[in-house]
Amino acid sequence: MSADATPVTTVTRAPERRQQPLPSAGAAERQVEQRDPFLDNAKYLGILLVAAGHAWEPLRDGSRTVTALYMLVYAFHMPLFALVSGYFSRGFEAEPRRIGRLLTGVVVPYVVFEVAYTLFTRWTSEDPDRPISLLDPLYLTWFLAALFVWRLTAPVWRLVRWPLPLALLVAMLATLSPSIGDDLALQRVLQFLPYFVLGLLLEPEHFRLVRRRSARVLALPVFGCALAVAYWAVAWMNYAWFFHSESAEELAAPAWYGPVMTLAAFGCSVVLVACFLAWVPGRRTWFTALGAGTLSGFLLHGFVAQAAKHWGWYEPAWIRHPAGEITVTLIAVALMTVLCAPAVQRVFRRVTNPRMAQALRDREPRFGQNR
Repeated sequence: MSADATPVTTVTRAPERRQQPLPSAGAAERQVEQRDPFLDNAKYLGILLVAAGHAWEPLRDGSRTVTALYMLVYAFHMPLFALVSGYFSRGFEAEPRRIGRLLTGVVVPYVVFEVAYTLFTRWTSEDPDRPISLLDPLYLTWFLAALFVWRLTAPVWRLVRWPLPLALLVAMLATLSPSIGDDLALQRVLQFLPYFVLGLLLEPEHFRLVRRRSARVLALPVFGCALAVAYWAVAWMNYAWFFHSESAEELAAPAWYGPVMTLAAFGCSVVLVACFLAWVPGRRTWFTALGAGTLSGFLLHGFVAQAAKHWGWYEPAWIRHPAGEITVTLIAVALMTVLCAPAVQRVFRRVTNPRMAQALRDREPRFGQNR
């Protein structure tokens, strides 16, 4: 998922990356040769998991298999996007040009969709008095709030001596503090922070390492074991730990559970992300261009997911059987594919990555002027 439509470099080159994990609507056809197909493929396949996870939410009750799949997906799909966000933030500096892109590619869509989701939720939840609050991200918009904070702190993490251990410590301490609250989804910002920082530390050769044949072979039994463990854990484990949105106290767990679960979830998620990336195609495919449209797909599919519950699309009994569950999954995947299409990117470009040249001052130095 990315919020930037600027050209990107491939993982075989070391220069600065300007791509983000939820790409905004951009001229994908004109830039496709400058994009890295591996990372675009990873983002598209990852966003399909987001769609599937939301489609499975109403089906969890009464289906241990769906719940196990849901738990497995939530163990790594958002860590994947946080990690890729960090990877493409390695060259971010707090300079006017970069801050301007952050405003247009993250802040503007955050404000637009926070308002839109609030108005839509007023209707679907029959709560006409629900307030519009830009400090309390609603539904999907938390990721944009997190991305804004993470990216602003990227230069700091490049300065400290032990960035990943420090980020893990911050995440562990966050689980001990229920008083952090929901402002700007700060609990999630802090608990997902280690994945972003890990992305900052990655180099292109790390991606090549997980794409080796031996890694792909190893990934299959690891995923199989992870699914088996998830199926076994459904009966007793609170998978809300993978949401990273609440403290240990809010999850009705002893305080020491928070730090322990933070480390356990981090290790599990990183292994699953590596296994997922091992099977992502490195060449251009029919869906590579769709990787540039994951921002529009991510933000738009939430309206359909909420409407499906409001209009009772999950009420027919056949939906609760394997054939129905598979049908729901295929519909979610197809819908997300459509919403990531270049045509949809172009339609929603004004809100996912608007051109605001008139609103932003040109801070580039003129001839004869000092910086």
